Amino acid sequence: MLQKTGNGKSQAVLVAGGAGFVGSHLCDALLARGKRVVCVDSYITGSVENVRPLMNHPNFRLIEQDICDLAEMNEPLHQIYNLACAASPPQYQADPIHTMMTCVAGTGNLLKLAEEHGASFLQASTSEVYGDPAEHPQREDYRGNVSCTGPRACYDEGKRAAEALCFDMLRAGAVSARVARIFNTYGPRMQPSDGRIISNLLVQAISGEPLTIYGTGEQTRSFCFVSDLVSGLMSLMDIEPNPGMPVNLGNPGEFTINELAEMVLAIVPTASKIVYRPLPQDDPQRRRPDILRARELLGWEPKVPLAEGLQQTAAWFSAALAPHETHAIPASSTPTGSAGEIRGSV
Repeated sequence: MLQKTGNGKSQAVLVAGGAGFVGSHLCDALLARGKRVVCVDSYITGSVENVRPLMNHPNFRLIEQDICDLAEMNEPLHQIYNLACAASPPQYQADPIHTMMTCVAGTGNLLKLAEEHGASFLQASTSEVYGDPAEHPQREDYRGNVSCTGPRACYDEGKRAAEALCFDMLRAGAVSARVARIFNTYGPRMQPSDGRIISNLLVQAISGEPLTIYGTGEQTRSFCFVSDLVSGLMSLMDIEPNPGMPVNLGNPGEFTINELAEMVLAIVPTASKIVYRPLPQDDPQRRRPDILRARELLGWEPKVPLAEGLQQTAAWFSAALAPHETHAIPASSTPTGSAGEIRGSV
């Protein structure tokens, strides 16, 4: 059942960045729950192809817009999810000033919108707020080891500032804001060129190119399948009362990059070999979430093993990269002739 306002009009859930990798899966899940969804995306890193299957859904509306220049919303909103920011280093470093402004000004705009509508708000923050952590695994009360002047600062510090805005608005009683600190996430609809380690290795293996590992490959990451993450995001949005604190969402399974590369080679038939390159500046050496808070507050923990999730992701990339396929996913895609808004069957 769609929730109704006093005048009988159904309330909507706004998903900023809804045409992106995680955002499009979130739109799918919300629609499956009977929600009315307003997807806002600038297509800087998102793709209309991610939400094209939803275009004729009666409860789906798509608006092309940058949250740094957010227009008024002419319909009642019940919840706002903010996933609108480039999330991989090559993407967010391509225009670092815009990345910072998306995190700060864009989040501020969405918080103001939430206040105006009395909507609950969820900020998609990141494990990058912990920087190159001196504490392992990372708990939410760890304050991080972040370089505020390095090439990753536009994202790391931008997300930290966005969190501060959320908790200031919460303390002021203006918005019921919640913050999810998202760890490495993967799955179908990742952009082949987004620069994250799983997409890099899978695309290289499928294309028969050498698998590139930066540094020694002994640095670690924890990988969460996208369906698990989306479940956690919705649980955090819906939990009452508001936890009033950030919550880690990620898979606590920890793998070296070398182990990940070997798993990719075992899954993808390829003659690719592994090559090593210098480690980028400020690249974290270890990354693993402590998810005790998510378990206790939300009853949430990831369910999809890495090997299973990699199989699904590899199958998706194989189809997306096949030369005979017409639906290959580009780095970004703006719908031809878009006038700023696309509706489903309206």
